[in-house]
Amino acid sequence: MKRALGWSYDLPSVNEVPVSRLSLSNVNPPPNHANDVYIELPRSTLLLRGVLALLGIPMLLFLFGISIQVYWGLIDYAQAFDWMMMIILILGPLICIWLVSAFVRLDLELPRDEPIRFNRLRRKIYVYQFRYHYLYLLSRKHWGVKPVAYNWDDVTAEVYRVYAPGHGGVIENVMLSVRNPETDEVIDRVLFSHDLYRGEAYWAIARLFMQQGPEALPKFVHPPRDWNDDDGLSHMHCLAPKVHWPEDIDRESRTAPSEGEIR
Repeated sequence: MKRALGWSYDLPSVNEVPVSRLSLSNVNPPPNHANDVYIELPRSTLLLRGVLALLGIPMLLFLFGISIQVYWGLIDYAQAFDWMMMIILILGPLICIWLVSAFVRLDLELPRDEPIRFNRLRRKIYVYQFRYHYLYLLSRKHWGVKPVAYNWDDVTAEVYRVYAPGHGGVIENVMLSVRNPETDEVIDRVLFSHDLYRGEAYWAIARLFMQQGPEALPKFVHPPRDWNDDDGLSHMHCLAPKVHWPEDIDRESRTAPSEGEIR
């Protein structure tokens, strides 16, 4: 199976039994919900909501001002520049505005939670996935919530290390990769946690639930959070879209397969 850049090692496989449950009870935030059929774990693509928007909007205004000055100067002194410099001066501000606008849109449209549901009776995971593409800024096709479902046995939890000065030297993320069992090709890879400890805890909780059921889970210290409830959330989280699963995948992810249904 092909690894992405920064891969360090894999966490225990889906069939490997977690060794200890002592450190799992203190995980924060805890699972959103758990019953006999499924468990839902919280997830967030952005570490700090609002930073990209708060920094990006003033930057956009600044870039607009710079663009006006540049283009006004081109009108007056066009003959003073060669054709290569003209292209750079024309496209440079537009490219910067486009990229900054993409980051701002991501911050404003990303849901307040991007949960993952683990259905033990169907042996599937359901990812509330927000898709985005920096190049296709105005495309509805490439932006928006598009939940996906994958077989539990095809999932691998991977640890990635990225060296970043100013962040303690290294950032450790946990990703979930989904492979095609016939070709061993990775068909999707989604962020599971920005924090290694939390990612390891969530992965152990998911494996405990999928292997042994809700009875095997510890009693969590922290109460579960309803992310659609504004109480206790930051202002930027309150402005973010609420979690709303499409009706068909919401029903499937929360229920057991019927007798005539093929798993």
